[in-house]
Amino acid sequence: MLAVRDPAKGERIAAAIDGDTEVRLLDLADLASVRAFADTWTGPIDVLVNNAGIMAVPETRTVDGFESQIATNHLGHFALTLLLLGKIRDRVVTVTSVLAAQGSIDLDDLNWEHRRYKPWAAYSQSKLANQLFTFELQRRLVAADNGVRAIAAHPGVAATDLLQTGNRLIDLMLLPLRLAAPDAARGALPTLYAATQDLPGGTLIGPDAGIATRRTPQFHMPPPAAANAETARGLWDLSARLTGVDAAVGPA
Repeated sequence: MLAVRDPAKGERIAAAIDGDTEVRLLDLADLASVRAFADTWTGPIDVLVNNAGIMAVPETRTVDGFESQIATNHLGHFALTLLLLGKIRDRVVTVTSVLAAQGSIDLDDLNWEHRRYKPWAAYSQSKLANQLFTFELQRRLVAADNGVRAIAAHPGVAATDLLQTGNRLIDLMLLPLRLAAPDAARGALPTLYAATQDLPGGTLIGPDAGIATRRTPQFHMPPPAAANAETARGLWDLSARLTGVDAAVGPA
């Protein structure tokens, strides 16, 4: 199942994939779209991969009034996961970034309403939020005796469209990285590993060569900020209020 904000593009990708595929509209930056997707889902889900992402884009607001990076990268995934959780049977994989290590969570201004907007800081905050969400979800799943696992994965750096932000100066700075980075297929390896291997919940998977994704994925140590359980609980409660999604985690 390809859940995409551009169904025409999704259909072109699906046509190149072996096996049975289906494409459905899902815009993570629009909570109405997230709810519509979840409401029409029937049947079990083996693995949910939360991999939508935008990076270092100019300041914009979503239809819900959220800063676009925290909305797309975190709040949309938070809402989608919890709305579908009762149907998930095995695991939730959320794609983060090495730049989470540079991030900080401002629970008083998550949406950059009172601070001067900084594209990279906003991106790093959203990617740290991915890890905090993963580890808090895992804690709650264990407490609820729910067998679903929550795992985070990061690709290192890969030559995808994510490295084209729309900002000419930033894109020029990223050009050497785009030319040197591994391709998208290699960048996907940590996510595939996290989605298919028998791994414990609450772990972070990444490439084994620093930021370059060239060899076998392996376990990574999360940055200290991602291990802050108090911040994770605060972010969880704030995300539930902002999205209006019931954040209860029950048994499988």
